Amino acid sequence: MNTELVTKALEKVGNPNTLVGIISRRVRQLNSGGGGANRPLIENTAQLGAADIALREIIEDKIGWEAPSLDTEVLETKPRRRKK
Repeated sequence: MNTELVTKALEKVGNPNTLVGIISRRVRQLNSGGGGANRPLIENTAQLGAADIALREIIEDKIGWEAPSLDTEVLETKPRRRKK
């Protein structure tokens, strides 16, 4: 993976864990073959690996993602007591 692309993509996403998840899912899609969503969404992919293609797609806003929202119920629950 190109570290320059990683840095630029991280600026877009903001969270390194989220970036890893997006890249790994997209790499699986690209490597699975077939057509449709499995084709690169960018041009000039010569000399690029699947991870670099995924990073460039993020940088060029070709793919998007949504962060899950936290439910207030989850935040307001009481901690569970341990059994002794």
